[in-house]
Amino acid sequence: MPAVVIVGAQWGDEGKGKATDILGSRVDYVVKFNGGNNAGHTVVIGDQKYALHLLPSGILSPGCVPVIGNGVVVDLKVLFEEIDGLNERGIDTSKLVISSNAHVIADYNRTMDKVAERFLGSRKIGTTGRGIGPTYADKMNRLGIRVQDLFDEKILRQKVEGALELKNQILTKIYNRRAVEVDEIVEELLTYVDRLRPMMADTPLLLHEALAADKTVLLEAGQATLLDVDHGTYPFVTSSSATTGGACTGSGIAPTEITRVIGIVKAYATRVGEGPFPTELFDDDGEQLRKNGAEFGTTTGRPRRCGWYDAPIARYAARINGVTDFVLTKLDVLTGWDRIPVCVAYDVDGERVDEMPMTQTGFHHAKPVYEYFEGWHEDISGARTFEDLPQAAQAYVLELEKISGARISTIGVGPDREQTIVRHDLL
Repeated sequence: MPAVVIVGAQWGDEGKGKATDILGSRVDYVVKFNGGNNAGHTVVIGDQKYALHLLPSGILSPGCVPVIGNGVVVDLKVLFEEIDGLNERGIDTSKLVISSNAHVIADYNRTMDKVAERFLGSRKIGTTGRGIGPTYADKMNRLGIRVQDLFDEKILRQKVEGALELKNQILTKIYNRRAVEVDEIVEELLTYVDRLRPMMADTPLLLHEALAADKTVLLEAGQATLLDVDHGTYPFVTSSSATTGGACTGSGIAPTEITRVIGIVKAYATRVGEGPFPTELFDDDGEQLRKNGAEFGTTTGRPRRCGWYDAPIARYAARINGVTDFVLTKLDVLTGWDRIPVCVAYDVDGERVDEMPMTQTGFHHAKPVYEYFEGWHEDISGARTFEDLPQAAQAYVLELEKISGARISTIGVGPDREQTIVRHDLL
């Protein structure tokens, strides 16, 4: 049976959580393969709203096994707070599985993240301050702590000592902060061992056996293509691989097992944090998009930067990920405009560029070239078939499909899982 990947096709916050939740009842495993608690998903089921930060969205689907893969960095305090919060609301979290190779965010990683951002000043990246980047840096520097290390106190202590040897020099001599004590880190991490023990597993083996047994595995990305550390708008990116390639390395599933890649794309565009954003709006339209779309970060509460749909970015995401199907979300947010601009190309220093510029400088200088499409004023939140949409909304979707690099198979017309139009089956 297939392994299916869900990725964000813009700068995140496209609605991946809702897309995963819609499919959750039809899949056996949902795997989070990258990022940490810096990427939140909001899922609305009936009159209940769930804000997930670290847990896979499949945690809300009875019968589905939620998996935190080896590519994720885990803040154990946040993990158990989130689990406890869901348990209090009657959600069964007992099936959760965590990779033994997933890296753990230690308190000193959060400290390094916050002081480094303050030190950078105007050159800051705009991180969430949750220690994600420093933990990935430790991973690449072979100084990281993995989930499995917590079960061998001797190894854990050695690794904490190795990590703090340099970090304490930086904290005390550059940032004028106090040194972090090895004992306080080790003691805190050891408090999680008993709760972690039944969750820890060899997840690549588990998923391989699941696929061999004709189970369906859904791989859920955090962040998005334009925030990918290799393929995003570097350096204003996250610290992990948020693309289809990252799904393989972050889960242990082979590329040949992946049969479908679903790209989630908003009917407009948003971005959180620093970095270039060609279609960003600073006027009443931008405020209206933010208001209509409730564009505030699930994890941070930060207001999102808002702009019009960017087709070159969608095509770029389709190429990088091998997108077979797009899910277009939040079409209802565009209700009320007489005409809707869509970026179809860029003007870079007087030259038209039809694809995403190759260089950071080119993208910083890119100005959107717009085409305008007829808007609509009818309420579309009750539409359940494509034909239920006003003609102008249908035309808008079809035009986006034509210029975005893959078919639009599903359309979101509201936050609830039922407010969805299916044009083509995603599984």
